[in-house]
Amino acid sequence: MTQTATQTKFDTEGFEAFLATKSQPQWVVDARRKAWESYQQMEWPHRRHEEWIRSDLRLFNLDKFSVPTDTPAAAETHPLLNVGVDLAGHVDTLDCHTVSESLDPELAAKGVIFGSLDRLVSEHPEIIQPLLFSAVDPTYDRFAALHAAFWSGGSILYVPRGVVIDKPLHMSSFMNDGATDLSHTLVVLEEGAEATVLQESNSFDRKAGGFHCGAIELIQRPGSHLRFVTLQDWGYKTFHFAHQQAIVDRDATLQWTISAMGAGFAKVNQQVQLVGPGADSQVNGVMFTEGRQHLAYHTLQHHSAPNCHSDFLYKSAQQDNSQTVWKGMIKVDKIAQKTDGYQRNDNLLLSGSARADSIPGLEIEADDVRCTHGSTSSQVDAEQIFYARCRGFTQKEAVRMIVTGFFQQIFDRISIESVRDALGDAIAKQVRDYA
Repeated sequence: MTQTATQTKFDTEGFEAFLATKSQPQWVVDARRKAWESYQQMEWPHRRHEEWIRSDLRLFNLDKFSVPTDTPAAAETHPLLNVGVDLAGHVDTLDCHTVSESLDPELAAKGVIFGSLDRLVSEHPEIIQPLLFSAVDPTYDRFAALHAAFWSGGSILYVPRGVVIDKPLHMSSFMNDGATDLSHTLVVLEEGAEATVLQESNSFDRKAGGFHCGAIELIQRPGSHLRFVTLQDWGYKTFHFAHQQAIVDRDATLQWTISAMGAGFAKVNQQVQLVGPGADSQVNGVMFTEGRQHLAYHTLQHHSAPNCHSDFLYKSAQQDNSQTVWKGMIKVDKIAQKTDGYQRNDNLLLSGSARADSIPGLEIEADDVRCTHGSTSSQVDAEQIFYARCRGFTQKEAVRMIVTGFFQQIFDRISIESVRDALGDAIAKQVRDYA
């Protein structure tokens, strides 16, 4: 499926044309204009920047992509994470345009807000205005500013104080070949609220191209509990740029599971900030790459309050000539005594030409903390393959079992069985014979 919409460039004329298609409150327009001014004053990142030393941006050309002003033709979407799941609501977008949304009426009666961010900024400005871009910094870099100026087709979940949502909510973003996705995800849980969110990004074809420049904001008030699962499965010619940040307040808990298998080039900044005593976060990551994919994830566990706990585990498998880059940091402010922070990145190299760059780090200003980090990189154990083949498994079946076992520690942390199965099956299908 190929994008055929009118070509509108990311320039001043295109920005004005984009605004003309939007009917949104003045405060949104003003924020967009401010972000566009910031974008114009910035330069694209280059290899001398610390975050980009291992990621070559020279193949990216923004002029090849257009601003999503036209409504795309209808298309049947097939998300992966919602199969067999009894949902409390869903939001589906295609090329930045909402195509379907729903919410359980009982939840709406309790004050839950869920649906298209484009629509709801006008209906609930008193709630959304103080929250939008309160976690993600729209001036962080040129990609963040571009997203803040052009965000479109996003989703929002707002859960009032004390409301518990028992069933998962699902958000999906689909993109046609050569199209643009600028979706923004905003999740806010007030004090004592609980929710589970499944969020995924997909192309219609493995070979599809496109441009994604998005953001995720997770904001948790004291005593709230959030499980957030996100799957990135764009086509292998897609450029994927994202800023993702969670703010976790006192005694709140966050379990954030990411799975990254798509995109030809990806650069993601994922941050969790623990701002209240007793805040707890668990971040789980699964990355599988093949061909010439390049996925770079920069993560930050920022302890800015005492007595907080963070647990970070990324597992990556690399095939063919692909490369993953992970650079993680545990930052502990001076006030954040009694911090307990952990981070680990394990890599399984499935070919001699694959590469994994793993750089853990600590920045500690407090003097009463326990912070540990680690990283491993290894190849498939030939003895394990031999053992499995002696018992009747083929070479490919043996490798699939070993790779699945490598990721099992992450899968065991996912409480939704259908999500575990979907991620496991997606990875197993991509594993080829190990040479």
